[in-house]
Amino acid sequence: MDIQRLLTSLSLKILIQLGIALLAIVILIAWNFDFLNHFYFENQPTQTGVFINSAILALLLCGLANIIFHLLRYKREEQAIVHFVNNIEALRSDVTHGLPDHSIIAKRYATMKSIQSANGEINHSALSAMLTADEATHFGLVKFINNILILTGVFGTIVSLSIALVGASDLIDSAAGSLGGMGLVIHGMSTALSTTITAIVSYVLFGYFYTRLNDVQTHLLSGIEHLTTVYLMPKMVKTKEDVAYELDSLVSSVLEVAQNLKLTQEIYHASAMALQENIRVNQDQAQKLSNELSDINSLLREGFRLPAKARDFDED
Repeated sequence: MDIQRLLTSLSLKILIQLGIALLAIVILIAWNFDFLNHFYFENQPTQTGVFINSAILALLLCGLANIIFHLLRYKREEQAIVHFVNNIEALRSDVTHGLPDHSIIAKRYATMKSIQSANGEINHSALSAMLTADEATHFGLVKFINNILILTGVFGTIVSLSIALVGASDLIDSAAGSLGGMGLVIHGMSTALSTTITAIVSYVLFGYFYTRLNDVQTHLLSGIEHLTTVYLMPKMVKTKEDVAYELDSLVSSVLEVAQNLKLTQEIYHASAMALQENIRVNQDQAQKLSNELSDINSLLREGFRLPAKARDFDED
């Protein structure tokens, strides 16, 4: 089935990829825990790096959670479309049987039925554009996180460089505080490096699955428009060619009915002629029988010598 091949569960594949990626990250973190702990948490004069890196990870997790939500939603939509096609090919009277009312394909079918009931023109391009625009509104948070995630690394770098400059200023102003100033310089540079690394890794991970989410959306919308073109439009939209074809079929049917009516009339006419002939034959036979009865009656009167009055009475 073309539609089912088109709507292979791409969302499920992406969910599996995301699960594998997160598992791999957890394993890498556990494997290099000592190094990461030393790099991010130990010997830090301030908690600036911890706060910024935590904010970056929080944005990443929030964005991934939103991606997972949309992937699960699209997985349900894919299943709804396949179920809808199965209903059509099973020749069910209610093709939306078993479908959630809020599913995209159920809404598309209801919209087209409503337009058809109102004798309106079904514009497939307009329906497609409205669906694409409506789906784009669901990605607001994901787009926002994708746009600012890399900027959080830049923000962390700027803040860290500011700390390093403060340390450099202390180093220049006071020889006695040179060690503290040098520590701030090193801390600032280390924090800038850590926040940049965290932001880049997070952006790469999030950007890949954001791109794959767009692929799933495109794949789903393509399946819906394919289904609309193949299954719904031919049943609900009448083109000039369809009207001409139906008119030609109607004229052929009328001609066939007229021919059958003509044959029926000929049969009726033949039957009427045969009936008339039967009536004429029956009349001839009845007349012949009447004459024979009259002859027999005359013979009986003569044989029994009936009186004339009786004969007249009998004749009367």
